[in-house]
Amino acid sequence: MTDTAAAQTPADDLPVDANGYILVRREPPVATVTINRPAQRNAISLDMWVALTELLRDLDADRDVRCVIITGASSPDRGTEAFSAGADISDFEQHRSDSTKGRVYNAAVDGLLETVAEIGTPVISMIRGFAAGGGCELAVATDLRIAAEGSRLGIPVARLGITIGHREMYGLVNLVGKGNALYILLSGRLLDSDEALRIGLVNQVVPADRLEEVTYKLANDIAALAPLSHAVNKKTMNQVLAKPALDLTPDEADLPLTQFDTRDYHEGFRAFLEKRRPQFIGE
Repeated sequence: MTDTAAAQTPADDLPVDANGYILVRREPPVATVTINRPAQRNAISLDMWVALTELLRDLDADRDVRCVIITGASSPDRGTEAFSAGADISDFEQHRSDSTKGRVYNAAVDGLLETVAEIGTPVISMIRGFAAGGGCELAVATDLRIAAEGSRLGIPVARLGITIGHREMYGLVNLVGKGNALYILLSGRLLDSDEALRIGLVNQVVPADRLEEVTYKLANDIAALAPLSHAVNKKTMNQVLAKPALDLTPDEADLPLTQFDTRDYHEGFRAFLEKRRPQFIGE
C-alpha cells in the first residue's frame, strides 16, 4: 500500500494483501483497518498477522493519520458476527504443529501486538460480535476498546490445549488485573459486553446501531489533539509499565520535557490564551 494510491481514493476500502483479507480506508485524520474474512468470522492467518503489522507501521508514518480504528467486516447475509474469532485454526497443522513452527508463528503475533502498543498513533478497537482468542488479544493491545451491546470477548485457549504468550499475558494483566486475567483464561468463557465493561476489558459499551457514531466521534476527538502528546504519553506509559520502580535512564526521565521544545506546545498554550482552537501539526 502506497500513500500515492491511498491519496487517489481516500474514502475507499483498499485491499492491503493479495486476498483482500485486510482493507484500509484513509479518511484523514482517521484511518480504518478492517479484517475482512466474515465467512471465517474474521479469523487471522499467519500472513495476515504480518500484513497487519506492516500496515500499522505504514499508517503510523503517515502524518495525515492521527488515529486508527481496527474493526471486523460484516457478511451481507449474516451481518457482523465477529471483530475477530482469533487465529485461523486451519493454519495450525502447517504453522503450529510443534514448538519450532510455533516459535515463528508466535513471533508474528508478538510483532503485531508490539507494534500496536508502541506506535505513536492511537489505535481503537471497534468491536461488534465475537472478539475471541487472538482477536481479543489484538483488542487488548490497542489503546481503547469500544464494544457494541451483545459483543462477547474472551481468550479460550485452554479449549485448544495451548497458552497465551508472555506479551499477551502482560497486556491482559495490566488491563484487567491478575484475578480477572486468570478468570478469563481458566474459565475459557466468552464474557458478555456488560461483564467485559465491569472488569475493564472494554472502555465503553454502546447500542449496536450507535457503535460507528460513537467510535468515530472519539477517534476524531483524539485526532484533533496534539499528536506528539499522544505519542509521548504512549511511550511514557510503556516506560512506566516496564520500570514500575521508575529507575529510568536520564533520557527516559527527560522524555516528558521534550514537549516544551515542540511547535505544537507553543501553539497549544497560545491558542488557550487567545481563546481559539489550536492547529497542531505534529512538530
